[in-house]
Amino acid sequence: MYYTDYEELNFNLISLIHGFDKDDANFIANLSNAAALLAQNLPGINWVGFYLVRGDKLMVGPFQGKPACREIMLGRGVCGTAWEKDEPQVVPDVHEFPGHIACDENSRSEIVIPLHKDGKVVGVLDIDSPELNRFSPGDVMGLAGFAKIIEAEI
Repeated sequence: MYYTDYEELNFNLISLIHGFDKDDANFIANLSNAAALLAQNLPGINWVGFYLVRGDKLMVGPFQGKPACREIMLGRGVCGTAWEKDEPQVVPDVHEFPGHIACDENSRSEIVIPLHKDGKVVGVLDIDSPELNRFSPGDVMGLAGFAKIIEAEI
């Protein structure tokens, strides 16, 4: 089990992304820095990034890790399920998740947190780990707080 100081991580995120104009260019730059911050500070992960709602699908956004799936349909895989249900998804073993989309064969567990604007899901934060059962309830809470900071800058 890993410990992450989400209070410090969230403070660092605020210092990286707060105060810029809320336009598409700054949004993408903020997501890029957020992905890098998580990649540097979350042990035991092999991919972290964002998928953004574009019409009827999620399109890959800023990320850190191996090349990713370009698009995901509503309700497909862990990301599409988080979007459809509008709730975090924690998958202890991705091989047991019906319809899992395998972008990286080394991923074994996954967590996905929806991002909102004006009450609608506009994207998801997706994190994979090569370890089974990597993500805890503490990670869900900490990453939900991380997502709220991003949502405030959309």
